[in-house]
Amino acid sequence: MMIHEITVQVGAHKKRKRLGRGESSGHGKTSTRGTKGGGARAGGGPRFGTEGGQLPLFRRIAKRGFNNNAFAQRFSIVNVGDLEQNFEAGAKVDVVALITKGLVRDERYPVKILGDGDLTKKLTVVAGKFTKQAADKIGKAGGSIEKLELDRNKNKVNPKNGRFKSAKPAKAAKK
Repeated sequence: MMIHEITVQVGAHKKRKRLGRGESSGHGKTSTRGTKGGGARAGGGPRFGTEGGQLPLFRRIAKRGFNNNAFAQRFSIVNVGDLEQNFEAGAKVDVVALITKGLVRDERYPVKILGDGDLTKKLTVVAGKFTKQAADKIGKAGGSIEKLELDRNKNKVNPKNGRFKSAKPAKAAKK
């Protein structure tokens, strides 16, 4: 049989290699892992990026530039056009209202209002940041804005372990 003679039915499903099913199966005892060494152990084998003695790619390439990822302030983004569609005139728009309408996922990040879209309703918008366009559009529609003070250390990544820094409880005063 040649490779061009294989149809959809023939050779479509190759039998899987059943390991550790006795010597007569051909894959018994060491189960194709060989004897001893890291590859024979559970959870063993080379770690990601290992190139068998050759200097790994991530070490060959120079480290260059600055990455702001660890220090960047992250925001939940909401456009003025979304406020127009989801809120009635005279409503107070804050994080809780945005979450209930499904415009913001959770309270983890402060809200930033962007100026995309049009606004005709008078709204009171409470958020961490506003773009100049958004503030102008809310003001022209007769609404008002309230800026929340941002905690600059909240929601930042710890560069050592790559996790978000959590707010630590205040230490008790020593007597």
